[in-house]
Amino acid sequence: MGFFSAVCTSTARLDGKTAIITGSNTGIGKVTAKDFFERGAKVIMACRNKTKATEAVNDIKDSCKSKQGLGELVVAELDLTSLKSVRNCAKTIMDQESRIDLLVNNAGVMTCPESRTADGYEMQFGTNHLGHFLFTLLLLPKIVQSPSARIVNVSSRAHEAGTIDFNDLNWNNKPYSALKAYAQSKLANILFTKELARQLADKNINNVTVYSLHPGVIKTELGRHLKDTYGALVTSLWDLLRWAIKTPEQGAQTTIYCSVDEKCATESGLYYAECALKSPTKAAQNEEDAKRLWIESLKLVDLPDNYVPFNKI
Repeated sequence: MGFFSAVCTSTARLDGKTAIITGSNTGIGKVTAKDFFERGAKVIMACRNKTKATEAVNDIKDSCKSKQGLGELVVAELDLTSLKSVRNCAKTIMDQESRIDLLVNNAGVMTCPESRTADGYEMQFGTNHLGHFLFTLLLLPKIVQSPSARIVNVSSRAHEAGTIDFNDLNWNNKPYSALKAYAQSKLANILFTKELARQLADKNINNVTVYSLHPGVIKTELGRHLKDTYGALVTSLWDLLRWAIKTPEQGAQTTIYCSVDEKCATESGLYYAECALKSPTKAAQNEEDAKRLWIESLKLVDLPDNYVPFNKI
């Protein structure tokens, strides 16, 4: 399945490196974890449900029994809908790990019915953007210690329909639209990538590169809310387009490409699809919006305006 599907062909190894993948007990996150494990990395699978994550670990290990040069799989509890959980997970990793070479912000929710995170934020913006924003910033002091680190933010082509409504980021005052809220959160992923890359360059930190990407339309649990939110019609259309929908293995290829491929090793702050550089919308390239989103996000996750996440520990 998946009529258009590029493949990451890099054979780069990750021996001795530590990778963190959010939402990696299923879908493209699980495929990415398996790939890194096969390349020799220590993979921290940061997931909300530790039981399901442990089952995923066992499944990956079983599928790799005949292979050599494997790494290590570790489970960490991370609920991106709770900033307290994000802080706890980041602290545990910072305390226990000597290095962080790869961070893949993969977890997310899509077109869910109107709901709020534990901290009162619109669920998609709070989970897809704010949770990962805080998680990344808290891990950065150790990430910048790596000789060569990468941060990969899984966004979506849905960002093309998005706008950042700075007057109502959390849909408190306007009628809720699940699709528009999702699009805003995915646009935020790209703007965060852009601003993080700019700030790293401004601090002359050249050993950390940042990427955002569209993985494709994939049949995973991410689409589980479509029927609840939009009814049987959308589900039927989804079924009709099944020929164009990727498998998780196909959908993970651009994430893997941005994480390991040598060709993009020196690129930073850019957007990818089908294992190649692409141009996002003008809204996703707006430097002023990227800067403002950073500042607003600091406030929302209760960090000071002058917070500097790049200091080595």
